[in-house]
Amino acid sequence: MSARARAWCALASLVLWSATGPSAAAFDHGFAAYAELLRSVVREPRVDYAALKADRDRLDRVVGTFAGPSQSEEQTWAREQRMAFWINAYNALTLKAIVDHYPIRAGVFTRLPRNSIRQIDGVWTTLRWTVAGRTVTLDDIEHKILRPTFGDARVHFALNCASVSCPLLAGEPYRADTLDASLDTAARRYLASPEGLRVEASTLRVSSIFKWYGEDFIAQYSALVPQGGDAQQRAILGAIVRFGPQDAAERARTGRPRIEYLNYNWSLNDVLR
Repeated sequence: MSARARAWCALASLVLWSATGPSAAAFDHGFAAYAELLRSVVREPRVDYAALKADRDRLDRVVGTFAGPSQSEEQTWAREQRMAFWINAYNALTLKAIVDHYPIRAGVFTRLPRNSIRQIDGVWTTLRWTVAGRTVTLDDIEHKILRPTFGDARVHFALNCASVSCPLLAGEPYRADTLDASLDTAARRYLASPEGLRVEASTLRVSSIFKWYGEDFIAQYSALVPQGGDAQQRAILGAIVRFGPQDAAERARTGRPRIEYLNYNWSLNDVLR
C-alpha cells in the first residue's frame, strides 16, 4: 500500500471513530461506577458523607461521566434511558454539592437547621454543572428537563435533596430496563415511611412534596378517586391508593379523608455518629 493510500485509510478510520465513538459507544447506561459508589456510602435511610468526602476523587469521576455525552447524543436515547440518566445526574450532583461544602457549619445567626443543604448558597439555582453538553443547575434538571419532558410524577419519589424528609437515596442507580418498577418501588417506600405519609384518625398527613408539586399528580392519579375535594386533592388521594400502605389506600379510596401536610425536615440525611 502506498503512503497516500495509507494516509487515506487513516483519515477514513478517524472519521468513522469520530462519528461512532467514544461518546455514544462509551456511555455506560448500567451506571457501574455510580452503582459502586452508592453501595459504598448509602446507609439507608442515610448517607455516609464523611466516607464520600474521603473518597471524593471517585465521586468526581462519577460526576464527570454525566458530562461525557453530547446534547445531540443524549436526545437520541430512548425515553427510559434519558429519564434514568437525568435522575441519576441530579442525585449524583446533589452528593457533590454536599461533599464540596462538608461538613456544613452555618453561622450562629443562620436559620435552622444549620446542617442543611439549604445552608449552601444557591445550591439549586446558582451552582452550575456540565451535563450532556448543557450547563445546568439542579433546578434546571428538575423543573426544565425531568418534570416537563417526561411528565411522570413519580420522579418526585426518586430525587433526593440530601434531607431527612426527602425520599431515600436509592442504593442503586436508576436504569432504563428497570425504571418503571424502580419508580414504583420508590413511591411505595416513601409512602410507607413516616416522612411520606402518616394516618391519624380521619386525616392523612402527607409530605409537603404533595403541596409543592401536587399538580404533577393530577393527570395520572386524580381519576383513581372520583370524589373528594378538588383535582389536586383527588390526585394526592389517588397516589396513596396506587402506592400507599393498605390501610391508607383504603381510606383514600373513599375520597373522605382530610389531607394535611407534614412539616419538612431539612436536616442533612447524614449518618448518625
